[in-house]
Amino acid sequence: MSDRRDSRERKAALLSVATSCALLLAGCGALPGSTGDSPGPIVVMTWAPEQTNATNEPGMPAMAKAYAKYVNARGGINGHQLKVLTCNEHNTTTGAAACAQRAADEGVAAVVGSYSQHGPTFLSTLEAESIPYLGGFGVTEDEFDSPLSYPVNGGLSSLLAGNGQQLAPKCDSVSLVRPDTAAGDQFPAFLDAGLRAGGRSDATDLRAAEDSTDYTATAERSVGDDGTGDGRCVTAVLGEKTATFFDSFRRITVTDPVTGKQVAPRARIASVLGSVQQSTVDSSGGSGSPLEGALITGWYPPASDAAWDPMKKAVAKYAFGDNSIDTDDPGAQTTWIAYTVLTEVVESMGSRTVSATTLKQALDNAHGISTGGLTPALGWRDQDLASVPDHPRLANGKVTYQVVTNGRLVAARKGFVDVTRTLEKASTN
Repeated sequence: MSDRRDSRERKAALLSVATSCALLLAGCGALPGSTGDSPGPIVVMTWAPEQTNATNEPGMPAMAKAYAKYVNARGGINGHQLKVLTCNEHNTTTGAAACAQRAADEGVAAVVGSYSQHGPTFLSTLEAESIPYLGGFGVTEDEFDSPLSYPVNGGLSSLLAGNGQQLAPKCDSVSLVRPDTAAGDQFPAFLDAGLRAGGRSDATDLRAAEDSTDYTATAERSVGDDGTGDGRCVTAVLGEKTATFFDSFRRITVTDPVTGKQVAPRARIASVLGSVQQSTVDSSGGSGSPLEGALITGWYPPASDAAWDPMKKAVAKYAFGDNSIDTDDPGAQTTWIAYTVLTEVVESMGSRTVSATTLKQALDNAHGISTGGLTPALGWRDQDLASVPDHPRLANGKVTYQVVTNGRLVAARKGFVDVTRTLEKASTN
């Protein structure tokens, strides 16, 4: 009898414990220490064109994946693992629209460090879903207009304005070779504004096919009839095809008016980072490259600057053997900077849930965000934005002057050059 009573008491005690556990689970969610107690991942997307006949940026999605491995190995961001989705934008409106729609369908918190020439196409989708676009390459004007865009550089507009200012002291006349595209149609105004700031007249505008394999005729037009005279400069901004243009350029000859012989043109050449980078110089002959002495305008310090060391170490460790990442490429560099900003902003949010809505709120209030000297401190509050009519989202109007010396891109001038006022004049004109 005593044994049966003890058995009933043990069963009652076990039932009581089980009931208590059920009530705890129903009322309080997962028990502490279970997987449900861990914060979910922060999901973002990076897109870029790959395997096209025009500009390709495979290093940008690859850098995004490498950054995720790097930050997750350090414990994530505020305890959240970073999950990166990638998309091939194909350099088409259809591709850009598909990537943007996938970002919306996946419920990403942001699109980070991406490249696309089709701003109106993808931004309309992101705006409809209130998804921030953080640190795009800056190839379209739309990136400096949309309230959902948070640029980390001044885009191609600042590079062109800066290139004009860089060339003005050295060039009596300038030819601009640029793509015959809607985006390319905006290039002359900004280069000309930079030239005017230095007291020079507007450049000769030469359109060229973005997917051409030979630019001989355009190269000949760029030097004109005075190709043997001093003071002529040619700047080419054709993205990935810029190297093809300069290959055609070094093959052309002009007639020397004194000897009557065919000689190489004496024009000085120039470009902007993104169209020319260290790998372009290396592949065209290093110190013997036709780019030797070329004047290059960039957004960031030269790739040899120590400020890039953390990025290079992360790539060496977490993307070892991935040949798609060129740490000298401004696309990959922009992606690193954009993810650096994302990390700082999310860390500033503390225990708040990270979603597209809350991240946008944090970005709108961001100020003094450090990128380790790769850019000026960044922020997108109203008082941080420049007063450029066509670029209301411009938060960084500074560029760097570089030059190819002994086959290396090095600083032609220390620090950043502010071209915000030049951009204002270009917009006004």
